[in-house]
Amino acid sequence: MSAGEPETKKQKTEENGTNGTKSALEALKDLSVIVADTGDIASIEKYMPTDATTNPSLIYKAAVMPEYNKLVEDAIAYGKGDVETTMDKLAVNFGAEITKIVPGYVSTEVDARLSFDTDATVAKARKIIAMYKEMGIDKSRILIKIASTWEGIQACKILEAEGITCNCTLIFSKVQAVACAEAGATLISPFVGRIMDWYKKSTGVDGYAPAEDPGVQSVTSIYNYYKKHGHKTIVMGASFRNTEEITELAGCDRLTIAPALLEKLQSSTDAVVKKLDASAAHAMDIEKIDATESNFRWLMNEDAMATEKLAEGIRNFSADIVKLENIIKSKI
Repeated sequence: MSAGEPETKKQKTEENGTNGTKSALEALKDLSVIVADTGDIASIEKYMPTDATTNPSLIYKAAVMPEYNKLVEDAIAYGKGDVETTMDKLAVNFGAEITKIVPGYVSTEVDARLSFDTDATVAKARKIIAMYKEMGIDKSRILIKIASTWEGIQACKILEAEGITCNCTLIFSKVQAVACAEAGATLISPFVGRIMDWYKKSTGVDGYAPAEDPGVQSVTSIYNYYKKHGHKTIVMGASFRNTEEITELAGCDRLTIAPALLEKLQSSTDAVVKKLDASAAHAMDIEKIDATESNFRWLMNEDAMATEKLAEGIRNFSADIVKLENIIKSKI
């Protein structure tokens, strides 16, 4: 079972904020591992992150860009008329290009329409890893992204036992995070901005101060729980709406950030102060959560935000898969 870091250059951690003599992005890199949340290879080259994450929506956006026609054409030739195989190969082609740039993990997502089918998710993950192997890329470089439904988490447990590392995504609640850690997930992606979106709509407020942002508070709570109870699963904050949400999570294991926000951080010289601290979490009084299937389903049922945003996330990823499939079908 794998639940740790790849053998890449470890970024140092500092206790204090920076004095503003370097960019906020460089200061943040001293406190958290930075990940590029994009399928655009040129953007990844620009910001030189440690890892990169993709999802169906990001692959769709990149696949329609003229500069990546070659990757699309190669996938179509490989698929020989089979749309499903072509789609898998396209995701792997983008991932393979990204592995040439980043030294760490590249996340490739399984079909969101399999989110409630454990066996199909496992089979798809094995197929993706086999495609990477064909290209000479070891499975240790790849994180298989899986939606954090109960069925998806069980697929993660099976895959991790086989040495296939997983990124459990669409995390909106602590019970999802706990279930993922107990399944041995290498990494989780708790979302920030989408949680804030739900609360803004639900409460009618225009916004939140960074420390009061419900999404920031969710990731902070998950991070502290993991560190308190000794879980080795990496916490990677995701889905940011502004740079304030990002810097309020400085110190989180990893932060995956879209190019537009990476650009804002790079052009800023604002001080960045460590907010999350594993040693401080060890001293906190944090009750353990029962993440058995029955309690998982009950706690998700009781959390309207988590239930709605998980379902919406799966629907949106599925819709973008269909869009990309239609483009592929028109080219076959």
